[in-house]
Amino acid sequence: MIDLFRHRIVETGRLPLFGFFTAFIVTFVLTRVIVRLIRANVSGWFGNVRAGDTHVHHVVFGVVLMLVGGIASLATPDAYVTLDCVAAVVFGAGSALVLDEFALLLHLSDVYWTEKGRASVDAVFVAIAVTGLLLLGIRPFGFADAVPDPAGSALSQAYFASTVANLVLAVITLLKGKIWTGLLGLFLPVLLVVGAIRVARPGSPWSRWRYDPDSRKYQRAVRREVRFRRPLIRAKIWVQEFIAGRHDLIPPELLQRSVDAAERARRRRLARVARRAAARDQRRAAVRDGRRAAARDRRREGRRAADRGPRSVIADRLQRRAFARGRTVSRLRTGAAARRLSRR
Repeated sequence: MIDLFRHRIVETGRLPLFGFFTAFIVTFVLTRVIVRLIRANVSGWFGNVRAGDTHVHHVVFGVVLMLVGGIASLATPDAYVTLDCVAAVVFGAGSALVLDEFALLLHLSDVYWTEKGRASVDAVFVAIAVTGLLLLGIRPFGFADAVPDPAGSALSQAYFASTVANLVLAVITLLKGKIWTGLLGLFLPVLLVVGAIRVARPGSPWSRWRYDPDSRKYQRAVRREVRFRRPLIRAKIWVQEFIAGRHDLIPPELLQRSVDAAERARRRRLARVARRAAARDQRRAAVRDGRRAAARDRRREGRRAADRGPRSVIADRLQRRAFARGRTVSRLRTGAAARRLSRR
């Protein structure tokens, strides 16, 4: 294994690329482990980095590491292979941090744990695949050993024509929505030919420009999407979420809207309860005030009756009885009856 590493990596001058590749994978895995632990609220583990009220994403540290590693690699002389490898390792770690939040840069929004955040995992997988092919010695456009002749020979013209043709096929394949086929086709040109000939995926730019919704090509593309690509996409999503963690299906802005709606509903419910309690207190206060007023009136009437004497009390009773029987009796007659009753 050591001899193979020396022969395929060290002697071919790919040691800095190997350092970049290793640092990229290790940093990506460690980053995903840390963020998943933070998301699970594991006690005693790392937390989000904040500067006041600002959440500092790890893409910021990635940009700094990429800048340091890139400048160090450019400033290091060719003879210092060790320093060049160290710079490549720093650059690889920074690249992993940046691509891990590729979706944030793409959407300019914190979509890390949403369905849109899967674009970051796709970008990381693409970078790993391309770097791995380069590490194996596979060069783009299918020319692993050809060197263009500056004199303008037939080999140079063929190399240039092949490069242009592969680029055109790669653009067509990408416009048809076949991202992986287009990227890997740069190293295996036969994939570009297949991707450019076959029908485009539904919803791709090529499909919107060239296919009518009622055309046979569009219907065939839909059938292939349902029959072949959907199972592959589900398998890819399973692998992504196994490595990088499950992504929610609801965007954070919708989650925030639902939280705000729940908060507004809670406030309305509390306000309604407070209004009902205030109305109940008002009714109780009105009943209590009515009772107090009735008691106060009774006491006042009792004091008046006491001030008028027993004759006045008897006269009032006689007048109330006569009024209850439907007869009208003068005050003089009731007063006379009261005097007679009082004399007995």
